[in-house]
Amino acid sequence: MSLKPFKSIGIGVAYSPNLKANLFEAARLSVFFEAKLFLIHVGDPSEEKTNMLSIILKSFEKDNLDFEVVFKTGDPVNVILSISEDKKIDLLILGAVRRERILKYYVGSIARKITRRAKCSILLLIKPSVERLPCQHIVVNGLKDPKTEQTITSAFYVAKQLKSSKITIVEEIEQDEIHVKVDDDKSLRRANIVKERIKLRENSRVKEIISHIPKAFTENKTIKLQPIFGKRGYSIGHYAQISRADLLIMNGPSKMTFWDRLFPHDIEHILTELPTDVLILQ
Repeated sequence: MSLKPFKSIGIGVAYSPNLKANLFEAARLSVFFEAKLFLIHVGDPSEEKTNMLSIILKSFEKDNLDFEVVFKTGDPVNVILSISEDKKIDLLILGAVRRERILKYYVGSIARKITRRAKCSILLLIKPSVERLPCQHIVVNGLKDPKTEQTITSAFYVAKQLKSSKITIVEEIEQDEIHVKVDDDKSLRRANIVKERIKLRENSRVKEIISHIPKAFTENKTIKLQPIFGKRGYSIGHYAQISRADLLIMNGPSKMTFWDRLFPHDIEHILTELPTDVLILQ
């Protein structure tokens, strides 16, 4: 399993009130992950714009930040996706916006389209900040899936680079796995026994994954296993919210089709209402 998933980071540059905060977040992550940063601007090349971006990032000179400004005209979604592929970007940073009058964040139309189509990992930021806010608690999915071992391994790498102290691995379990119809006390006890057996099985599976991760990445970390019975995507999002996680890490979807949007799967639930910053790993 790879322990260095991000060698290059990209971010779309739009001249908005959040520009400096977004750039600072992207620059910090590039320094933490020792990755090259690509600033993607949809529009014609401009020395004035390049100089302005360099001035904003000047404070990162001492950290030897390696960055490149890339200009290209066209549809924003297509431009960002094509440059991400051309530059072999491993992690693309996108901003989310707050819904009017309520403290809930969702992915705007451009970011949502990019998230569905991107072949690289995506980081959705809900509250970018010029001053660094420590990432102390990371929640990561532990569901049974071919991608999960790499996702958990990468989560420990991210935690080490960001100096996070706590990782919670959430094993989402569908209710129909219980196979017991509860209609009296006896069937309730039987259902609870089945639940406990499933929890033990899931915890054992995740512990096996963790055992393969080098100790340098797991030591000095508070590691919690949290089996949850419920709807995938919604359950882990709710848990990340109530546990005040600073980052939620999810498997990237294998495909995003028209039918996926009619019958939402886990990522679609997360995109509808972001509980915190979300990292979707491909």
